[in-house]
Amino acid sequence: MLYEILQQGGILLLKKTILTLGLILSVAGCSSGDKEESSGRDSAGAEAIYKQNCASCHGQNLEGSSGPALKEVGKEYSKDEILEQIKDGGGGMPAGLIGGKEAENVASWLSDKK
Repeated sequence: MLYEILQQGGILLLKKTILTLGLILSVAGCSSGDKEESSGRDSAGAEAIYKQNCASCHGQNLEGSSGPALKEVGKEYSKDEILEQIKDGGGGMPAGLIGGKEAENVASWLSDKK
């Protein structure tokens, strides 16, 4: 194939072909990756934050304890509603145990529990 390219248009055609392939590969590389990475979500990180800050009341496996079970919390509440509960607390839950991006990550992770 390389020989045919060189015969048909020489070096300029070869350069254009290499440039085009490089561009295609770089665009494909940017769009690949799993869904969590492209959405900015870190499930492993969210789970670790949950276990450190929430599991004492909601259980290591979301089964509940002194706080309600969260195994299917995403069926009942949206990510934004969960985030609001994390930030504001209420019903026995203290406000602000986690904040910022960590709170957003945990809320997103919990909203997938359906």
